[in-house]
Amino acid sequence: MDLGEPLEFDGPVIEWRGPAPYYFVAIPEEESGDIKLAAKGLEYWGQVPVEARIEGVDFSTALFPKDGAYLLPVKDAVRRASGVEPDDRVTVTLWVGRADRR
Repeated sequence: MDLGEPLEFDGPVIEWRGPAPYYFVAIPEEESGDIKLAAKGLEYWGQVPVEARIEGVDFSTALFPKDGAYLLPVKDAVRRASGVEPDDRVTVTLWVGRADRR
């Protein structure tokens, strides 16, 4: 996987309840391995900057490392605009790095 090549995967929207609810899509192991290789030198504090698309809604965020894989945070504004709710299965298109740096 190179930085300009998008990665596509499916997964459910997961709700994590902390002081406030947060929403994520777990990135499968195989794709997480590809991201680790492509993100060498881009990570900061273990996080990887990405551009993502869910249901036609584009956004920037940073992946969180979790148990050897990554979680994609899904902002409330993205969830509302795309109409997705917790437990919905979504298709994610993801580019490693920021658009202005690819």
